[in-house]
Amino acid sequence: MDTAVARITIHHASKRNAMTPAMWRQFPELLAELSTDTAVRVLVLAGAGDTFCAGADISTLRGGAHAAQGLSVAAEEALASFPKPTLAVVRGDCVGGGCQLAAACDLRFAARDARFGITPAKLGIVYPASSTRRLVRLIGPSAAKYLLLSAELVDAERAMRHGLVDEIHPGDTLDQRVADFAELLATRSQLTQAAAKEFVDGRTDRERVAHWERAAASAGEEAEEGVRAFLERRPPRFSWTL
Repeated sequence: MDTAVARITIHHASKRNAMTPAMWRQFPELLAELSTDTAVRVLVLAGAGDTFCAGADISTLRGGAHAAQGLSVAAEEALASFPKPTLAVVRGDCVGGGCQLAAACDLRFAARDARFGITPAKLGIVYPASSTRRLVRLIGPSAAKYLLLSAELVDAERAMRHGLVDEIHPGDTLDQRVADFAELLATRSQLTQAAAKEFVDGRTDRERVAHWERAAASAGEEAEEGVRAFLERRPPRFSWTL
């Protein structure tokens, strides 16, 4: 099942995995490639070492903060629209642009030492409107204002109360839990997952609903296999792929 789980690791050790413009640009390219790989059913996003991502590399922002913000939004939108389940694995700091990426994932599993923050208020930068809307949908207006207005870091427990984190685990068990859960996701119906992602994210216009109704009708064997597996008390073997 390992081949069904793709992994992207943010790696910039000298800057606590801060994102450079080149790294931001690479994100949509990687995601486009993985989205068309039928072997891939789940995407895991993590940071190298003991930090998820410290945000944008501040040294690259002088004279170009607006351009850098455009790159980060493009990466965030590409991640949010990725058609397969996405899971962020957060250790240490998840700050600024790092929190932007984590919030764009479907789920977030964190180590107990994880800290979350959105820090444009420390830099005099206007946080993107699209990123703000996504944050509000995820954690609500009051919690979003707390993070955006204060630029304070919150621990994993508080982040979980806000809805920014789905599960918290000790650092030495986090990777195994992520591996187990990613493998579980990879066994589920990709048809169900892809439709659910769109509907949860608000894409319920007539055209998209009709699209998934047609997909379900033409993939009747998916439901047949699910029912058969349930009655035979065995794991289903779903065949529909994006």
